[in-house]
Amino acid sequence: MADTISSDSVAQDQIRAFIERIERLEEEKASIAGDIKEVYAEAKGNGFDTKVLRKIVSIRKQDHNERMEQEALLELYLTALGMAAAPTDSDDE
Repeated sequence: MADTISSDSVAQDQIRAFIERIERLEEEKASIAGDIKEVYAEAKGNGFDTKVLRKIVSIRKQDHNERMEQEALLELYLTALGMAAAPTDSDDE
């Protein structure tokens, strides 16, 4: 019976430790999210478009091949809808 009590106690301690670590990380995550929000607000205050900045951050997270594939699909879909930009004379060179 002593083994059951001690193993239950160990399991409870481990669970408590995991929960406390998760809670601390959640607090840090909220703090970081607030910091990011402040940076976007500062950028907006300086006249930058935050939607574009968010898109750039998203693009920079992507793998190069993944990004190239998405760009090719976007171009294909835009062409299919007649929305693709017309090639310029400099594109022919």
